Amino acid sequence: MTPLPDLAELARKIARLEDIEAIKRVKYQYFRCFDTANLAELAEVFTDDVTLSVTGGVYRFELHGKEAYLAMARDGAHAEMVTQHNGHHPEIDVLGESEATGIWYLHDFVLEFRRKQQITGTAFYRDRYVKLGGRWKIQHTEFERIYEISEPIERRPNVTFSALATRGHQVHIISTDMPF
Repeated sequence: MTPLPDLAELARKIARLEDIEAIKRVKYQYFRCFDTANLAELAEVFTDDVTLSVTGGVYRFELHGKEAYLAMARDGAHAEMVTQHNGHHPEIDVLGESEATGIWYLHDFVLEFRRKQQITGTAFYRDRYVKLGGRWKIQHTEFERIYEISEPIERRPNVTFSALATRGHQVHIISTDMPF
């Protein structure tokens, strides 16, 4: 005779899987909103006291608080850019009913027309999540580059559409001798 499953244990496992899927959705929303300059939805993924630590090889910075993070996103994904951030291979650990951690592999591609730079690279995001009011949010995120390639853009590519160009923060182009 097959033993009956422990329904309480089964319910805990299902809840854990639902939490992992909800955390994935939060991070996916983060990438989507960053690349489309959707600051209102981006604000939903963070706690008010969110912190960010970035190590890019030749640069390092930290931010504290949701407003500082959103200001960085507004200025860091503006109308004179094309960005693509892909987060994949999540390793999520649910530590309790309202706490979790995650590691994400990032691949990003950036055309920054104002500075005339093309950047591509990879990094690992290490996140800490908390569940507030039934919703998972990012409380801390850090990012450490594996590699970054930054090349000058000598001629502006023929970008036929860019979500950031239509929705992103409008910035002034730094004047240079280059014809764009």
